[in-house]
Amino acid sequence: MNKNKEILDDKKYNKLIVILSVVIPIVVAILFGVKIPNVEPLSFLPPIYATINGLTAVILVIAFFAIKNKKIVLHENLMTTAIWCSALFLVMYVAYHMTSDSTKFGGEGPIKYVYYFILLTHILLSIIIIPFVLITYVRAITNNIEKHKKIAKITFPLWLYVAVTGVIVYIMISPYYV
Repeated sequence: MNKNKEILDDKKYNKLIVILSVVIPIVVAILFGVKIPNVEPLSFLPPIYATINGLTAVILVIAFFAIKNKKIVLHENLMTTAIWCSALFLVMYVAYHMTSDSTKFGGEGPIKYVYYFILLTHILLSIIIIPFVLITYVRAITNNIEKHKKIAKITFPLWLYVAVTGVIVYIMISPYYV
């Protein structure tokens, strides 16, 4: 592919990437504060969306090994699946918080600080990872493979951290769900 065409293809997605990278966290923050009255709490969702986070982590690792073994189509399919899993997680997470009160962590002592450190880094990186995933994906679909590889080296560990810590946060807080 012509380098100028790759640059044009990347640039045509830049506005959408910026918009999604700003809008998604803002909408999530707004919806997090919205409570739907007279609706049965969706208290069954946390173990489901934690499982989806775990599945995302597994998919990311398998996709990493797929590309290392030159299984490009498998890698592409797995990465698309990981994006859909993350989107599904987000929808369930927001739905849960729109119908249920937030659960307070009940641990005491040093474990409390470990939990809040993991939670805070998970939340911050889940916001930061949005443009990284989108840029990485766009560089792949526009066949800008060299740039894709460069950013994927950053995106992969960040996204994996977010997926794994999502599971850890769930495991740590699950005893305190009512």
